[in-house]
Amino acid sequence: MGYFDIQVNGYGGVDFNQDDLSGDDLHQACARLQADGTDGILATIVTEEVEKMIARIGRIADLRERDPLIREVVAGIHIEGPFINPRNGFRGAHPDDSIRLGNEDVAARLLEAGRGLVQLFTLAPEADPGLQVTRLMHKNGIVIAAGHTDATIDQLRAAIDAGLTMMTHLGNGCPMTLARHDNIIQRALFLREHLWLSFIADGVHIPFPALRNYLDLAAAGGRALITTDAMAAAGLGPGTHRISRWTVLVKEDLAAWAPDGSHLLGSAMPMPAVVKNLREHLGFDEARIEQLTSTCPREAVGLL
Repeated sequence: MGYFDIQVNGYGGVDFNQDDLSGDDLHQACARLQADGTDGILATIVTEEVEKMIARIGRIADLRERDPLIREVVAGIHIEGPFINPRNGFRGAHPDDSIRLGNEDVAARLLEAGRGLVQLFTLAPEADPGLQVTRLMHKNGIVIAAGHTDATIDQLRAAIDAGLTMMTHLGNGCPMTLARHDNIIQRALFLREHLWLSFIADGVHIPFPALRNYLDLAAAGGRALITTDAMAAAGLGPGTHRISRWTVLVKEDLAAWAPDGSHLLGSAMPMPAVVKNLREHLGFDEARIEQLTSTCPREAVGLL
Protein backbone atom coordinates (compact mmCIF):
# COMPACT_ATOMS: atom_id res chain seq x y z
CA MET A 1 0.00 0.00 0.00
CA GLY A 2 1.51 3.32 -1.10
CA TYR A 3 1.48 6.70 0.57
CA PHE A 4 -1.82 8.51 1.10
CA ASP A 5 -1.74 12.31 1.33
CA ILE A 6 -4.77 14.20 2.64
CA GLN A 7 -3.58 17.61 1.45
CA VAL A 8 -2.19 18.07 -2.06
CA ASN A 9 -2.75 21.48 -3.65
CA GLY A 10 -0.79 20.63 -6.79
CA TYR A 11 2.16 18.59 -8.01
CA GLY A 12 4.83 18.47 -10.69
CA GLY A 13 4.09 21.95 -12.00
CA VAL A 14 0.30 21.47 -11.99
CA ASP A 15 -1.80 23.71 -9.73
CA PHE A 16 -5.08 22.07 -8.72
CA ASN A 17 -6.44 25.57 -7.97
CA GLN A 18 -5.92 26.99 -11.45
CA ASP A 19 -9.10 27.96 -13.27
CA ASP A 20 -8.00 26.34 -16.53
CA LEU A 21 -6.88 23.00 -15.09
CA SER A 22 -6.88 20.52 -17.97
CA GLY A 23 -7.42 16.79 -17.97
CA ASP A 24 -3.95 16.26 -19.40
CA ASP A 25 -2.36 18.34 -16.65
CA LEU A 26 -4.20 16.56 -13.85
CA HIS A 27 -3.43 13.19 -15.44
CA GLN A 28 0.28 14.03 -15.55
CA ALA A 29 0.25 15.19 -11.94
CA CYS A 30 -1.39 11.93 -10.89
CA ALA A 31 1.13 9.91 -12.89
CA ARG A 32 3.96 11.82 -11.18
CA LEU A 33 2.43 11.20 -7.75
CA GLN A 34 2.18 7.48 -8.48
CA ALA A 35 5.77 7.38 -9.69
CA ASP A 36 6.78 8.96 -6.36
CA GLY A 37 4.95 6.26 -4.41
CA THR A 38 1.76 8.14 -3.57
CA ASP A 39 -1.20 6.09 -4.73
CA GLY A 40 -3.96 8.18 -3.14
CA ILE A 41 -4.59 11.84 -2.35
CA LEU A 42 -7.24 14.33 -1.44
CA ALA A 43 -7.00 17.09 -4.05
CA THR A 44 -7.15 20.31 -2.05
CA ILE A 45 -9.06 23.44 -3.05
CA VAL A 46 -8.23 26.48 -0.94
CA THR A 47 -9.81 29.81 -0.07
CA GLU A 48 -10.88 31.98 -2.98
CA GLU A 49 -14.01 33.79 -4.11
CA VAL A 50 -16.86 31.35 -3.56
CA GLU A 51 -17.80 31.07 -7.23
CA LYS A 52 -14.20 30.28 -8.14
CA MET A 53 -14.00 27.63 -5.43
CA ILE A 54 -17.22 26.05 -6.68
CA ALA A 55 -15.92 25.98 -10.25
CA ARG A 56 -12.58 24.48 -9.20
CA ILE A 57 -14.20 21.79 -7.08
CA GLY A 58 -16.53 20.92 -9.96
CA ARG A 59 -13.60 20.84 -12.36
CA ILE A 60 -11.78 18.24 -10.26
CA ALA A 61 -14.97 16.16 -10.11
CA ASP A 62 -15.47 16.42 -13.90
CA LEU A 63 -11.90 15.48 -14.77
CA ARG A 64 -11.89 12.57 -12.34
CA GLU A 65 -15.04 11.18 -13.93
CA ARG A 66 -13.39 11.04 -17.37
CA ASP A 67 -9.98 9.55 -16.54
CA PRO A 68 -9.29 6.15 -14.89
CA LEU A 69 -5.85 7.21 -13.61
CA ILE A 70 -7.26 10.36 -11.97
CA ARG A 71 -10.01 8.23 -10.38
CA GLU A 72 -7.36 5.87 -9.05
CA VAL A 73 -5.19 8.57 -7.48
CA VAL A 74 -7.70 11.28 -6.47
CA ALA A 75 -9.67 9.52 -3.74
CA GLY A 76 -11.58 12.68 -2.89
CA ILE A 77 -11.48 16.42 -2.36
CA HIS A 78 -10.29 18.45 0.63
CA ILE A 79 -11.78 21.95 0.93
CA GLU A 80 -9.56 24.25 3.02
CA GLY A 81 -11.39 27.49 3.77
CA PRO A 82 -12.92 29.96 3.24
CA PHE A 83 -14.26 29.88 6.83
CA ILE A 84 -10.96 30.46 8.63
CA ASN A 85 -9.41 32.95 11.03
CA PRO A 86 -8.59 36.13 9.03
CA ARG A 87 -5.86 37.43 11.33
CA ASN A 88 -2.32 37.68 9.99
CA GLY A 89 -0.39 34.56 10.83
CA PHE A 90 -3.46 32.41 11.34
CA ARG A 91 -4.72 32.86 7.79
CA GLY A 92 -1.32 31.86 6.37
CA ALA A 93 -1.22 32.22 2.58
CA HIS A 94 -5.00 32.29 2.22
CA PRO A 95 -6.10 35.55 0.55
CA ASP A 96 -7.71 37.86 3.09
CA ASP A 97 -10.16 39.25 0.55
CA SER A 98 -11.91 35.87 0.26
CA ILE A 99 -12.00 34.73 3.90
CA ARG A 100 -15.49 34.83 5.39
CA LEU A 101 -17.58 33.66 8.34
CA GLY A 102 -19.16 30.24 8.16
CA ASN A 103 -22.37 30.17 6.16
CA GLU A 104 -24.49 27.06 5.79
CA ASP A 105 -25.80 27.94 2.33
CA VAL A 106 -22.31 28.61 0.96
CA ALA A 107 -21.02 25.41 2.54
CA ALA A 108 -23.86 23.42 0.96
CA ARG A 109 -22.98 24.83 -2.48
CA LEU A 110 -19.33 23.85 -2.03
CA LEU A 111 -20.37 20.32 -1.10
CA GLU A 112 -22.79 20.08 -4.00
CA ALA A 113 -20.04 21.06 -6.45
CA GLY A 114 -18.02 18.03 -5.37
CA ARG A 115 -20.81 15.59 -6.23
CA GLY A 116 -20.02 13.27 -3.35
CA LEU A 117 -16.23 13.57 -3.59
CA VAL A 118 -15.65 15.96 -0.67
CA GLN A 119 -14.05 13.90 2.10
CA LEU A 120 -12.48 16.60 4.29
CA PHE A 121 -13.38 20.20 5.16
CA THR A 122 -11.01 22.51 7.06
CA LEU A 123 -12.39 25.51 8.95
CA ALA A 124 -11.73 27.56 12.07
CA PRO A 125 -14.34 26.81 14.76
CA GLU A 126 -14.29 30.45 15.88
CA ALA A 127 -15.24 31.46 12.32
CA ASP A 128 -18.25 29.13 12.28
CA PRO A 129 -21.08 30.89 14.18
CA GLY A 130 -23.24 28.39 15.99
CA LEU A 131 -21.07 25.65 14.45
CA GLN A 132 -23.61 25.53 11.62
CA VAL A 133 -21.08 24.48 8.96
CA THR A 134 -19.50 21.91 11.29
CA ARG A 135 -22.91 20.36 11.94
CA LEU A 136 -23.78 20.37 8.23
CA MET A 137 -20.55 18.61 7.32
CA HIS A 138 -20.99 16.04 10.08
CA LYS A 139 -24.56 15.36 8.95
CA ASN A 140 -23.26 14.70 5.43
CA GLY A 141 -20.49 12.35 6.58
CA ILE A 142 -17.66 14.77 5.86
CA VAL A 143 -14.56 14.73 8.07
CA ILE A 144 -14.19 18.15 9.70
CA ALA A 145 -10.76 19.55 10.56
CA ALA A 146 -9.79 22.69 12.45
CA GLY A 147 -7.10 24.69 10.70
CA HIS A 148 -5.90 28.29 10.37
CA THR A 149 -7.52 28.70 13.75
CA ASP A 150 -6.99 30.20 17.17
CA ALA A 151 -9.96 28.44 18.74
CA THR A 152 -10.06 28.39 22.53
CA ILE A 153 -10.15 25.09 24.36
CA ASP A 154 -13.88 25.56 24.93
CA GLN A 155 -14.47 26.31 21.24
CA LEU A 156 -12.53 23.20 20.27
CA ARG A 157 -14.48 21.05 22.71
CA ALA A 158 -17.78 22.41 21.41
CA ALA A 159 -16.67 21.73 17.84
CA ILE A 160 -15.66 18.17 18.79
CA ASP A 161 -19.13 17.65 20.24
CA ALA A 162 -20.53 18.88 16.89
CA GLY A 163 -18.37 16.52 14.82
CA LEU A 164 -14.80 17.93 14.58
CA THR A 165 -12.26 15.07 14.38
CA MET A 166 -9.00 16.52 13.03
CA MET A 167 -6.46 19.35 13.07
CA THR A 168 -5.02 20.44 9.72
CA HIS A 169 -1.19 20.82 9.61
CA LEU A 170 -0.84 21.50 13.34
CA GLY A 171 2.00 23.88 14.13
CA ASN A 172 1.37 25.84 10.92
CA GLY A 173 -1.35 28.25 9.95
CA CYS A 174 -0.47 30.21 13.08
CA PRO A 175 1.88 33.13 13.82
CA MET A 176 5.58 32.62 14.42
CA THR A 177 5.13 34.16 17.88
CA LEU A 178 2.51 32.69 20.22
CA ALA A 179 1.73 32.77 23.93
CA ARG A 180 4.18 30.44 25.63
CA HIS A 181 1.65 28.02 27.10
CA ASP A 182 -1.89 28.85 26.03
CA ASN A 183 -1.78 28.48 22.27
CA ILE A 184 -3.51 26.47 19.56
CA ILE A 185 -0.73 23.86 19.42
CA GLN A 186 -0.93 23.11 23.13
CA ARG A 187 -4.74 23.05 23.06
CA ALA A 188 -4.81 20.57 20.20
CA LEU A 189 -2.18 18.32 21.80
CA PHE A 190 -4.22 18.33 25.01
CA LEU A 191 -7.21 17.06 23.02
CA ARG A 192 -5.18 14.45 21.12
CA GLU A 193 -7.42 11.57 22.23
CA HIS A 194 -10.30 13.22 20.34
CA LEU A 195 -8.52 14.62 17.27
CA TRP A 196 -6.40 13.30 14.43
CA LEU A 197 -3.36 15.58 14.29
CA SER A 198 -1.66 16.10 10.92
CA PHE A 199 1.84 17.52 10.52
CA ILE A 200 4.07 18.72 7.66
CA ALA A 201 7.39 16.90 8.05
CA ASP A 202 9.76 18.85 5.81
CA GLY A 203 11.79 20.14 8.77
CA VAL A 204 11.00 23.74 7.87
CA HIS A 205 7.33 24.11 8.70
CA ILE A 206 8.19 22.50 12.06
CA PRO A 207 11.82 22.00 13.15
CA PHE A 208 12.64 18.34 13.69
CA PRO A 209 13.01 18.42 17.52
CA ALA A 210 9.57 20.00 17.91
CA LEU A 211 8.11 17.67 15.28
CA ARG A 212 9.40 14.63 17.16
CA ASN A 213 7.84 15.89 20.39
CA TYR A 214 4.50 16.59 18.69
CA LEU A 215 4.42 13.23 16.93
CA ASP A 216 5.25 11.33 20.11
CA LEU A 217 2.45 13.09 21.97
CA ALA A 218 -0.02 12.64 19.13
CA ALA A 219 0.92 8.97 18.77
CA ALA A 220 0.12 8.50 22.47
CA GLY A 221 -3.46 9.29 21.52
CA GLY A 222 -3.14 7.01 18.48
CA ARG A 223 -4.04 9.78 16.05
CA ALA A 224 -0.97 11.15 14.24
CA LEU A 225 -0.46 11.47 10.49
CA ILE A 226 1.81 13.19 7.97
CA THR A 227 0.77 15.34 5.02
CA THR A 228 3.03 17.11 2.53
CA ASP A 229 0.73 20.12 1.95
CA ALA A 230 2.32 19.91 -1.50
CA MET A 231 1.74 22.69 -3.97
CA ALA A 232 2.39 22.84 -7.71
CA ALA A 233 6.16 23.23 -7.37
CA ALA A 234 6.44 19.87 -5.57
CA GLY A 235 8.86 17.67 -7.45
CA LEU A 236 10.35 20.54 -9.48
CA GLY A 237 13.26 21.31 -7.16
CA PRO A 238 14.62 24.72 -6.11
CA GLY A 239 13.76 27.79 -8.14
CA THR A 240 11.15 30.52 -8.63
CA HIS A 241 7.70 29.42 -9.77
CA ARG A 242 4.45 31.24 -10.53
CA ILE A 243 1.53 29.50 -8.79
CA SER A 244 -2.02 30.92 -8.91
CA ARG A 245 -1.84 34.37 -7.26
CA TRP A 246 1.65 33.86 -5.97
CA THR A 247 5.26 33.93 -7.07
CA VAL A 248 6.90 31.18 -5.03
CA LEU A 249 10.55 30.78 -4.10
CA VAL A 250 11.52 27.14 -3.48
CA LYS A 251 14.77 26.89 -1.54
CA GLU A 252 17.15 23.95 -1.21
CA ASP A 253 15.11 22.75 1.77
CA LEU A 254 12.13 22.37 -0.64
CA ALA A 255 9.91 24.68 1.39
CA ALA A 256 7.91 27.17 -0.67
CA TRP A 257 8.37 30.78 0.43
CA ALA A 258 7.06 34.18 -0.53
CA PRO A 259 9.84 35.85 -2.56
CA ASP A 260 10.70 38.18 0.32
CA GLY A 261 11.06 35.23 2.70
CA SER A 262 8.41 36.61 5.02
CA HIS A 263 6.20 33.51 5.15
CA LEU A 264 5.71 29.99 3.86
CA LEU A 265 3.39 29.21 0.95
CA GLY A 266 3.29 25.44 1.33
CA SER A 267 5.77 22.69 0.61
CA ALA A 268 7.48 21.50 -2.56
CA MET A 269 8.77 18.33 -0.92
CA PRO A 270 7.49 15.04 -2.34
CA MET A 271 6.59 12.23 0.03
CA PRO A 272 9.76 10.13 -0.57
CA ALA A 273 11.85 13.04 0.75
CA VAL A 274 9.50 13.38 3.71
CA VAL A 275 9.93 9.68 4.47
CA LYS A 276 13.68 10.14 4.34
CA ASN A 277 13.32 12.88 6.96
CA LEU A 278 11.26 10.63 9.21
CA ARG A 279 13.88 7.90 8.90
CA GLU A 280 17.07 9.94 9.14
CA HIS A 281 16.16 12.93 11.30
CA LEU A 282 13.60 11.37 13.64
CA GLY A 283 14.85 7.78 13.67
CA PHE A 284 11.48 6.20 12.91
CA ASP A 285 11.33 2.60 11.75
CA GLU A 286 9.47 1.45 8.64
CA ALA A 287 6.39 0.31 10.55
CA ARG A 288 5.92 3.73 12.15
CA ILE A 289 6.57 5.51 8.86
CA GLU A 290 3.93 3.39 7.14
CA GLN A 291 1.45 4.26 9.88
CA LEU A 292 2.09 7.98 9.54
CA THR A 293 2.12 8.18 5.75
CA SER A 294 -0.30 5.46 4.67
CA THR A 295 -2.45 3.71 7.26
CA CYS A 296 -3.42 6.58 9.56
CA PRO A 297 -4.20 9.12 6.81
CA ARG A 298 -6.60 6.64 5.21
CA GLU A 299 -8.18 5.81 8.54
CA ALA A 300 -8.57 9.46 9.50
CA VAL A 301 -10.71 10.23 6.46
CA GLY A 302 -12.64 6.95 6.51
CA LEU A 303 -10.92 5.30 3.54
CA LEU A 304 -9.46 2.27 5.34
